[in-house]
Order: sequence, then structure tokens, then C-alpha cells
Amino acid sequence: MSNSNIQIFDTTLRDGEQVPGCKLNTEQKVVIAKQLENLGVDVIEAGFPVSSPGDFKSVEEISKIIKNATVCGLTRSVKNDIKVAAEALKYAKRPRIHTGIGTSDSHIQFKFKSNREDILQRAYDAVKYAKSFVEDVEFYAEDAGRTDNDYLARVCEVAIKAGATVLNIPDTTGYCLPSEYGAKMKYLMENVKGIEKAILSCHCHNDLGLATANSIEGVINGARQIECTINGIGERAGNTALEEVVMILKQHPYLNLDTNINTQYLYGISQLVSDSMAIYTQPNKAIVGANAFAHSSGIHQDGVIKNRETYEIIDPKDVGVTESAIVLTARSGRAALAYRAKNIGYELTKLQLDDIYANFLNFADQKKEIDDTDIHHIIETSKVYKEIISA
Repeated sequence: MSNSNIQIFDTTLRDGEQVPGCKLNTEQKVVIAKQLENLGVDVIEAGFPVSSPGDFKSVEEISKIIKNATVCGLTRSVKNDIKVAAEALKYAKRPRIHTGIGTSDSHIQFKFKSNREDILQRAYDAVKYAKSFVEDVEFYAEDAGRTDNDYLARVCEVAIKAGATVLNIPDTTGYCLPSEYGAKMKYLMENVKGIEKAILSCHCHNDLGLATANSIEGVINGARQIECTINGIGERAGNTALEEVVMILKQHPYLNLDTNINTQYLYGISQLVSDSMAIYTQPNKAIVGANAFAHSSGIHQDGVIKNRETYEIIDPKDVGVTESAIVLTARSGRAALAYRAKNIGYELTKLQLDDIYANFLNFADQKKEIDDTDIHHIIETSKVYKEIISA
């Protein structure tokens, strides 16, 4: 793998599906998995095989149809979990077992009622056992964001010694600041013996709205995989949004970090996931929200009409959106009204536009958004209508 290439690990079908009420059946998961492969993701985490017969079947069926991406199954550091995942992945061309254990003092004390040395041994044993089934083993240090760096480095060294190829450093609770998460990655890169044998992975949650920022800081500081979901869906406040990190890296080429994602498919797969899970995507969601490329302020509309780049840093076509939207409201100016009127066949002079604009404002104050039918009505009821149609 090129040192500038960031692998995209999509966990929409596993972590993303943990949203209450968003359970997918096997058929839906297979459809989404195919589109994830077309999108160009490097790894598809297809499920948690031991959790239910349905999840086992989904991982198995996805393994059969995916040709290029790695197919991954999640486990705990439990032998039966690992054995079941290996069975579910038996048809995969590129199987990966994702196993791990909590490493923060909070998890060790309250969740496992254990101690640090025991956790080290359990981490080693889990990776070693997974390695007996597949070559590609990813280890996660759950709650790494709240694990002190010295101990986390020891955990990573043990996982590498057991054969881990990827080290997942999750900010499980979304607690870290970007500077803290980036510093954690930097520390591991500089202090873990054998780190050259594995790649570091970012898995960030969005409890404080920092998942995307943390993931970007992670790769700037040495990580080479980002774990994310379509639309940022996931447990609690969600995960890192795939579309956000991909477009950030694309729009900042000086970082010299790129992905294999075909960005023109982003909007389409966003809609597919939203529809399949019956989960509403907020209109102002970055990249794929309904308003991401919509302009209703008169100042913004005037700028975009003159040159798109005045207010858009991304070409809508780059993410699969046909064009920017000029939305007419009471906040819109003359330039936007003239633009929309021209699109439906009216070439207005400045004087005609001045007359129609006054009529438009009266109408717009009564209605939130003006559509094409309204524009026809506004022009047809203006004083200059006969002049316009006789021109």
C-alpha cells in the first residue's frame, strides 16, 4: 500500500446498523455491500457473525459476492466468536477477522473486573487464535481514546507479536479532542515496537461532533485506515461520515493523502442507505444533505450564479449531485429571480425585473419557498406581463 493511500473501512452494515430501529435483512445488506464495492471501499465490515443467525448469514452471503474489497467480521476476544466469524467468512476472497478488547481503566475495572496484565494476555490469545484462521487480523483496543498512551502502546505491541495486521484505535465514546487523538496516533507511531508490521486505524464516534476532525488528525499523524459509515450513522450520535473524510482528503491535496473512492457515487449510496434503514438524513448534512448545494440567501445566490466557486468548494457533480439549487425565498435577490425565470423561458430586462421583484417579495412573504409554478403566476400577474410576452 502506498504511504499516501488511506484505506476506507466501511462499517455501515455493522456499527451503522446499531442505530435503534434500523435493522437490515440479508437481502438489503447484500444490495448495500455491492454498492459499497462499486464505491471503492477497501474493507466492508459485514456484521458480527456470532450475534445472531441473521448476521451470520449476511456475512456469509456478502462474502460470496464481493470480489475486490476485504470482507470483515467482528468478534469479541472470545474463542467461539472468532471460530464462528471464520466460518461465516469461509467464502471470502479477502477475509479479515476483527477482534479485540477494552483497554481503558474504566473498561478493565468495571466491564471485565480484571487487570492490565490479564487484558494483555487476552488480547494476545484472541489475535493468535484469529490468525490460525485468516492471515488478515485487525485488533481493536476498545476505548483507546481514554486509555493512557503507555499502556496502549504495550497492548499494540502484544497484538503485533500475535500477528495483527491492523491496529484499530477507537475513540469509542467520542471524547478526544482532535489534537489529543492526533497526538495519540503520533505516540503509537513513535513508541510501538514493530509498528511497521501493521497499520493504525481510526475509529471515531461523534458524541461531541468531532468524529470527522479526529479521523483526519489521525491520518495526518500516521494512521492509514479510517473506519466510517455512510451518512455517519451509528451508535448514539453516530460514527465518522465516510463522505466527509473522503471529500476532505480530496479537497486538500497538499496533505498528500488519497483514497480509492469513486466520489460520484456518494450521493446515490447515501440515498440508498437512508431509504433502506428508513432513517432521515438532516438537510444540512455535509456533502449529501438536501441543502448541501442549495442557496437561498440573495448574496450567496448572486455569487454562485456569477461563479460557482464563490460559495461552493465542491463541484456538486463530484459527489453525484446534478447541479446546485437556487432556492427562491423572501431572502433571495433579483439575480436569483432572473436566473430562475430564465430557466423557465423568461428573458427579463432590468426594468421588468424591478417591477416583478416587488410582486415576488409580496408573494414570498406569504410562502416559505417559491417554485416554478409560482414564478409563472408572479410574472403573469405583473404590470409588465404583456410587455414580456410581446417581446
